[in-house]
Amino acid sequence: MSGAYWKQVIDDGLHVPTDRPLDELTAELTSMLGSPDADLRDGIAYPTLATWVERGVYDDLLTGLGDGMAAGLTVGLGEEGTDTVFRRSFSVLVLAEAVVRDTTAELVPATTVLRWGDQVVGWYLRERDLRGFVEGKGWAHACAHGADAIGALAGSRHLGVHELTVLLDVVADRVVEGRTPLVAGEPDRMAAAVMAVLGRGVVPMSVVEPWLSRVAAEAGAEPPTTGNAQQLLRSLYLLLAVGPDRPPHRADLVLATVDALRATNHLLAAR
Repeated sequence: MSGAYWKQVIDDGLHVPTDRPLDELTAELTSMLGSPDADLRDGIAYPTLATWVERGVYDDLLTGLGDGMAAGLTVGLGEEGTDTVFRRSFSVLVLAEAVVRDTTAELVPATTVLRWGDQVVGWYLRERDLRGFVEGKGWAHACAHGADAIGALAGSRHLGVHELTVLLDVVADRVVEGRTPLVAGEPDRMAAAVMAVLGRGVVPMSVVEPWLSRVAAEAGAEPPTTGNAQQLLRSLYLLLAVGPDRPPHRADLVLATVDALRATNHLLAAR
């Protein structure tokens, strides 16, 4: 169908059209998630799918929808500079919506969400196309969208201390092992994902402090690699210090983050 069809759907308040089967509509929207046309991808496909998930349109089909989005994470994986990044990056956003919907409505079993989590983590660590904004095609932003999905997973009732620790490690892996500077706000989104983990209040400081030390070691490396780790620490500090969320042990987290920043920034070092 033409973009005009879907723009009319949006103008009508994103009510599900009655002139076509839902599976046909979903298949078309899923295909549009991979479009290099930002108007189709970011302006139509993603907001439509996200809204329908939030409204419960897919409640009886949530496992199938999530599995379809997880499959999208493998399309062209390993490529750099190609249009396949859009399908991966926007599929993970819709998958995050499915996770959030389950957190709200308790619709799928733990095994399903944990499987989605494994697929998100596997993709996030293997993703090589870390472009932010692509001229003429809009946002790719795989690193930021993946962080959003990690934040959604962190809020799931199905994840305990072990799985949450894995999510922290994945964020650290992305900034420590990456060699691409993240210059489009990605560290801020990654810090928000870390806050979602910390907000659960189940990962002990005995785990968080070594995690901070690992990120700090990269932030203080000489010669510096990308600056991603330093930016992650700064963003995390801002969220802890002045952000709206107040995770358990916030004071201890602030102090530990300040110590990490002091250890990696000579302007903050004690004189």
